[in-house]
Amino acid sequence: MAFDLELELFLSGKPVRVMQLLTDPVLIRKWSGEDGIAEAKEGGKFEMFDGWVTGKVLKATDNELVVTWLPADWEEGAAPSQVSFWLKPYASGTQLKLRHTGFPNEKERDSHKSGWSDFYFDPMEDFMLIMDKS
Repeated sequence: MAFDLELELFLSGKPVRVMQLLTDPVLIRKWSGEDGIAEAKEGGKFEMFDGWVTGKVLKATDNELVVTWLPADWEEGAAPSQVSFWLKPYASGTQLKLRHTGFPNEKERDSHKSGWSDFYFDPMEDFMLIMDKS
């Protein structure tokens, strides 16, 4: 049985800005409060939340980022999951589609469903609305 997750949301920044927030270590630190990096090149390093999640970049274009995702607290020997972000211009912002595949179980999938909003996209949107406007 596959445990996968798909989300679609809208962010106030244009796609180029959203991609910067997904990949630039200085900006990741600003919106998340923790260290992270997504080297925008195939085979690049991916790390989020002070190293809690590790992986590698599988694909990086202007409007798409695909990474492997392996949290430190998953069972030893667990295979990394895969996260794909697709960005599309929409009105004055960005339509973001996320597909996260390969969770080890239903519990992790369900936890990540709220986690993507609580720890990723809500803080990113808050940063764009508050910091980018000042």
